[in-house]
Amino acid sequence: MTDYAPPAGLLKRLMALVYDGFLVLALWFVSTGIFVLVYPKTGLPMEDINGVTRAAPGYLKGILLPLLLVETWLFYAWFWMRGGQTLGMRAWRLQVRHYRGGPVKLWQTAARFLGACLSWGLFGAGYLVVLIAPHQTLHDRLSATATVELPKKPKGKK
Repeated sequence: MTDYAPPAGLLKRLMALVYDGFLVLALWFVSTGIFVLVYPKTGLPMEDINGVTRAAPGYLKGILLPLLLVETWLFYAWFWMRGGQTLGMRAWRLQVRHYRGGPVKLWQTAARFLGACLSWGLFGAGYLVVLIAPHQTLHDRLSATATVELPKKPKGKK
């Protein structure tokens, strides 16, 4: 895994992110469904709107949003630490590595995820940094990782 590979381009990164976005969205649906089923049994505050009972908005923001953020980080951390590729990254032949080569560590996944949140918080500007040498995004740089493009496998090999 320490072989040289060129930095991944912006378009491939964004396409892999779209693929992974569908998976994360599915996880969110499942988690939210479980949350909706379990919440009324917790004894936490509920409110009634036109005959529909639901969790109080403050509790939704304080419990469900952090739960979904942690779940999303765990999704990416799991894949990055086990081979450096999410399913979307595998489809586009991208891999996250320690910048010196080798697997990504847990602290790097946290730094990378928080850096990616910051990149989106800057209206995607953290991703546009990839257009400037050394062709790494803001979250690559903050987490001491590199996202590289893997070569195509020769035909006939798996």
